[in-house]
Amino acid sequence: MNKVMLRLSAGLCVGMLLPSVAQAQESAAAAQTSANDAASGDIVVTANKREQNLNTVGLTITAISANALQERKLTSLADIANSIPGLAFATSNTGTPILTLRGVGFNESSLGVYPAVSVYVDQNPLPFPAMASHAAFDLQRVEVLKGPQGTLFGQNSTGGAINYIANKPTKTFEAGADISYGRFNTVEGNAYISGPLSDNIRARVAGTGLRSDDWQYSATRNDTNGRQKYYAGRAIIDADLGALKLQFTASGWKDLSQPQAQQLVGIRVQNWTAEREVRHPFYLNPVWSGGNARIADWSTVRRDPGTTTAGPQGQFGPESGWGTTNLDPHGNRGFYQVALRGDLELGSLTLTSQTSYGKYNQRQGVDGDGLAEVTYDLQQNDGYISTFNQELRLANDPTNAFRWLLGANYEDSITFENQALRYWDNSSSDSSLFNINYSGVTNRQKLRNIAVFTNLEYQANDQITFKGAVRYTNSLNTNQLCSYTSPNGNVDKLFNLFGTLSVFNPTGAPFTPIAHDGCYTLNLLGVPGEVFKGRLKEDNASWRIGVDYKVDSNLLFYGNVSRGYKAGSFPTLAAASFVALVPVTQEAVTAYEVGMKASLLDRAVQFNTAAFYMDYKNKQARGRLKDPVFGALETLVNVPKSRIWGVEADVTIRPIRGLTLAAAVTYLNTKILESPAFPYNFNVLGQVDNFAGDPLPFTPKWSGSVNLDYRHELSGGLTPFFGASVNARTKSDSQFGAERFKYLDGCKLTTGTTPGIPGGTPVCSLAPGVTNPFGIAGYATVDGRLGIEGPDGRWKVMVWGKNLFDKYYWSNVISSADAASRFAGTPRTFGVTLSVKTK
Repeated sequence: MNKVMLRLSAGLCVGMLLPSVAQAQESAAAAQTSANDAASGDIVVTANKREQNLNTVGLTITAISANALQERKLTSLADIANSIPGLAFATSNTGTPILTLRGVGFNESSLGVYPAVSVYVDQNPLPFPAMASHAAFDLQRVEVLKGPQGTLFGQNSTGGAINYIANKPTKTFEAGADISYGRFNTVEGNAYISGPLSDNIRARVAGTGLRSDDWQYSATRNDTNGRQKYYAGRAIIDADLGALKLQFTASGWKDLSQPQAQQLVGIRVQNWTAEREVRHPFYLNPVWSGGNARIADWSTVRRDPGTTTAGPQGQFGPESGWGTTNLDPHGNRGFYQVALRGDLELGSLTLTSQTSYGKYNQRQGVDGDGLAEVTYDLQQNDGYISTFNQELRLANDPTNAFRWLLGANYEDSITFENQALRYWDNSSSDSSLFNINYSGVTNRQKLRNIAVFTNLEYQANDQITFKGAVRYTNSLNTNQLCSYTSPNGNVDKLFNLFGTLSVFNPTGAPFTPIAHDGCYTLNLLGVPGEVFKGRLKEDNASWRIGVDYKVDSNLLFYGNVSRGYKAGSFPTLAAASFVALVPVTQEAVTAYEVGMKASLLDRAVQFNTAAFYMDYKNKQARGRLKDPVFGALETLVNVPKSRIWGVEADVTIRPIRGLTLAAAVTYLNTKILESPAFPYNFNVLGQVDNFAGDPLPFTPKWSGSVNLDYRHELSGGLTPFFGASVNARTKSDSQFGAERFKYLDGCKLTTGTTPGIPGGTPVCSLAPGVTNPFGIAGYATVDGRLGIEGPDGRWKVMVWGKNLFDKYYWSNVISSADAASRFAGTPRTFGVTLSVKTK
């Protein structure tokens, strides 16, 4: 911590920022704002890193107000994403969030990888997706900027940026709290206290917490899963020291929730022999769990064949002396961040320093296959992230006709992961492969990024403003990765054999036999026992040019051309060969956008629309390569060329006082233009494939929302209110080419050597009603709320419901060796909330 405070102090002494000039438009913002905002039409955002009326700048942004967040019970990143057209949220098999905005995203599960949609709290970066899990409390609003944001928010925002704007300390004493009780015995609470500590120092402390019972049932047993328990807090201190203004923030959270279990929807066995018919008969009669959000399956405490010698003929059973392994889904994650911002007025200039340090830790176990059997279970999925960020910015007076900003940014991050995959029921585990059953991996990365940037804006007259920006980034990523096994995981035995075979080691290079805790992956010469050491050095220049044409105070047209980059990265995989560990290189998105926003009928109607085209180069994705022993194995791939085009529109109507009707829609058309080349041209089934012409994953063609809010103040100050929201999106794919797959074609067949199992039976099947196992069906959910508010908003009682019609839907489909399984969306929830505050 001493080192952290020294860095924070040094960062403040080096310098201080003035906001720049990004751009922002309202796209669905009116549909997301509070009644007071909507009534005035004055929506304030900080997309330019200074407060501005949203209707005066040109770029697409969706703003969700504090009132909307509270009344719609939007308490997580998933809730926020589901309410915004064009933004998709999915859960990876390790629980790492996957965000896709306007078709740009990164469907990767590793802990230490950068996203394509970056997240900030008060301009302090949360550079890795897992860090953003519990930031959505005590907020003024959430701003979602769409399209590449590389010039102001750095690389790794090729899809866009999400900005959480926290409530700030107040000049007078304020306090408030709310408590909710809902389905699954969910208890949620929020509280804050704010006010002055002296004439020029103010503070605010806020916290949130939630606990709930299990909500998932096992498809094969009587046990349950899915209990939630977390708490989070944030403290902000503001100091006004004349020309110098300081803001110190400390925040953190702890999450002990169980990871969500998956729903089995498909079986496709990659390796099949007569021995496997004896040991793995469940593959021929699987227990499906799709169709109901609450039904899933997972492994529990099991006899562990990896703790002793296998039984006769490699058959595992409950022989005396065998140990047990706890495979129950479990989680223990935590995060804290400290940040210091200083703004120093130097005459007409402002120097700003933004310094932050964050630390994330996790210890969890995740079931990865939707099966009670152990075919793809992460017994251990531990890791940590530490990240330091320093940004300096110098800007002139923002009221000048010519406005400029100069800045520099430095990031230093370390990530570490330790995973242990268990699979003794998997078809890869039999005597011909030494009964392998444990593959572990450690991956330590050190990431360093240095950037310099400038942002320029010239207001030629009252109507026309020209904009330009550029950012140069130099990045370095080094990693050390070791795949290992356990004393009786047996993978070391298998790879010691591989090292002696000419098919793997054609030159016959000598090697020292590896132990169970040694690195077993084959290097590029086919020799086992070497640590994979990677080094990825890249640089790029993001840029933006644009023009705003303000016809009058109620009508704005704009056009922008921009380019953004996302840094390359290494996968975290227990890989068979170094080929699977080669990093993906940086991706680039060049976006062309035109738009309009209009306030009509004395602000009774707000209409916004935008059209865009994006040229997507070297898109990063988790793909497959064909391993000669294990079949289709995961790796990271670059998709050489893709394109995205689309349109967005939203309209807000306020026909009478207190009533707001709003609708927003996004249309996306995505296509892969050039497929990855060998050896990365394999689909999720392990087949050679060409993805040209396929849509990008997690990109529904249509997504939209409709919202109604009505408030009516009665005599005496009581205000009843009600509202309803509908969020919908059409089908999409979770994997490249998912809609084309013939999942049951080319299946392995039974041998007919096992009594009771006829020969020639396909060893693959789909759950009833499933034809496209890797597709994500379209859906619509309906939310509602009804309540009454006291005078001056000092108290409020509200009943609410989410997914009122209990629509079954899912956000992702995971391929795990021999199975395909879904992450179901949240079932119907409902409850009551009571809130109070001092004013």
